[in-house]
Amino acid sequence: MPRAIHRDHLPVSHPGVRLLLLGGPKFLGRAVIDAALEGDHDVTLFNRGTTGADLYPDVPRILGDRDGGLDGLRGGEWDAVVDTSGYLPRLVGASAELLKDAAGHYVFVSSISVYASFAEVVDERAPVAELSEPGSEDVGTDYGALKALCEQAVESAFPGRATAVRAGLIVGPRDPTGRFTYWPHRVARGGDVLVPGPAWRPVQLIDVRDLAAWIVRACEERPSGPFNATGATTMGAVLDSSRRVAGSSVRGVEVDDAFLADQGVGEWMELPLWVDTRNVGWRHFLEVDTSRATAAGLTFRPLDDTVAATLEHAALVDGVGLAPERERELLVAWWGCGAG
Repeated sequence: MPRAIHRDHLPVSHPGVRLLLLGGPKFLGRAVIDAALEGDHDVTLFNRGTTGADLYPDVPRILGDRDGGLDGLRGGEWDAVVDTSGYLPRLVGASAELLKDAAGHYVFVSSISVYASFAEVVDERAPVAELSEPGSEDVGTDYGALKALCEQAVESAFPGRATAVRAGLIVGPRDPTGRFTYWPHRVARGGDVLVPGPAWRPVQLIDVRDLAAWIVRACEERPSGPFNATGATTMGAVLDSSRRVAGSSVRGVEVDDAFLADQGVGEWMELPLWVDTRNVGWRHFLEVDTSRATAAGLTFRPLDDTVAATLEHAALVDGVGLAPERERELLVAWWGCGAG
């Protein structure tokens, strides 16, 4: 088991924070490990050992399972826990209860999807979503509500010693979702690009490296409560950045929400970064207030840096983004109705 450090004697800014990561070294978890090691912190991994087993051979790993296999954590002591793999309240609650006397702080990676409505711009005080039915563990239907209950479980075990990181769309190198990734690769391919307009349409996203760096900072400084962790840009800025980085001269063809909806285009996955703003409950989904996190030190790298890393280190994902033939059909339909 890891060497014990008495957390009461550890200054908040001490470079040798002992960090326990609940989750595998995949995407955000990997970025957190990198940021922690760069900060001269000690990292211990707890996971099933099925992802990235050959990565970080010098980092201690405790094999186990969040669902009934937590015994390997007993007897250890850490300064902070980072939980990147919690989705069900009963499992998050179990780990938090076991670790409440073994760790000084708990950083839980949540989501901006916790909010009940985006009819208005939300900050951390806005109401959170509720389960569709009592006891639901349907992550597909109740993702946001389950994350909100996970936050509550952590806070119950770590009162005043927990950070809930309500992350927005996480993007950048090794992104497994393909959502933001679609845009730099699509621009690099060339031709006319169908884009949800107008160019000033708000978009929010965060580079995984920026999010990881701030998570490690939270382990050091231990802010309490929820924080909306995402960054603001626009659809036009995403297109322009992708053009610059890819050296592309593509033409963006802006189409409106009504056209996309009439054509049956799927929000978010078929056309990434698009949410139909005519749906009142989702109108400000990509405009959440992030001032609390930025005041606590969250910073953002230039978008060009994220686009370049995405092109180099993130692949397209089948089923995410418009297929070329589908995009062509939509462009023909748009021009056929006298627009463009």
